[in-house]
Amino acid sequence: MNSKKREFLISISIIFTFSLIIILYLNYFFISLFGLNQESFVYIIMPLVIVGLIIFLSFSMTVLKPLFKSDEKLEQSIKETIHELNIPVSTIKMNIQLLEKTITDEKSQKRLERIKQASNNLLKLYENMEYNIKKEIDKIDKQEIYLDDLVKNCVEKFYDIKKDVKISMDIPKINIFTDLNGFEKTIDNLISNAIKYNVKDNPLVEISYKNSILSIFNTGEQIDTKNLFIVFDKYFQEDTTKDGFGLGLAMVKEFCDKNKISINIDTTELGNQFNLNLKKIIK
Repeated sequence: MNSKKREFLISISIIFTFSLIIILYLNYFFISLFGLNQESFVYIIMPLVIVGLIIFLSFSMTVLKPLFKSDEKLEQSIKETIHELNIPVSTIKMNIQLLEKTITDEKSQKRLERIKQASNNLLKLYENMEYNIKKEIDKIDKQEIYLDDLVKNCVEKFYDIKKDVKISMDIPKINIFTDLNGFEKTIDNLISNAIKYNVKDNPLVEISYKNSILSIFNTGEQIDTKNLFIVFDKYFQEDTTKDGFGLGLAMVKEFCDKNKISINIDTTELGNQFNLNLKKIIK
């Protein structure tokens, strides 16, 4: 029995038991009030209540078993589909890497670059979908990890696409306790966003930590003040000429809200800075 089934049965059992306690208390009160035999309460009503609870649980399992079985089949089908989707995505990526080594003319290279960008977007969509589905189906286990190691791993993913963007890090050895995959995707999205919306000349991304605040700053055009309230909304894109679907920051906000990480944005003439307050996940 998975955790969701167990939690459901525990919930309805608690509700049933709580209701019975109220009924029994009222019965006992009226028995005492009207001078009825109180022994009948202990020797007759209590056993009937216990038998009733057992029958209720047995009936619940019988009725809900087909639903649980159907739910299991759906979960298995989703997991298999997610696994199968990974094959064509990985094949596209591998073949792009092979073509990069053989194509030499400039026109074909530009076409290949567009295919590569589309492939990266597809891969990101797949990874986000995989995480969100697993998050709903399976229980997400939290674990301890060093913040500097995690951020360093995230930064390394962007070495091939950051081009001229300089990325600096200043993070001490801080231990955090969180959903590793979810937090990693949050940092990935913020770094990707910082690279995408950077300036053309001397682009810079600075990742720092101070007083429980993890900050990711990028040079670039200042976010419009009126958009600060909707920048985390799904499908919102301040610059529609950029690649993407407007889902990255929405996922960042959702993860932060669920894991008690407050997030805010500071804007200056030099650029924008996203701040994550990690106080509640620091070990």
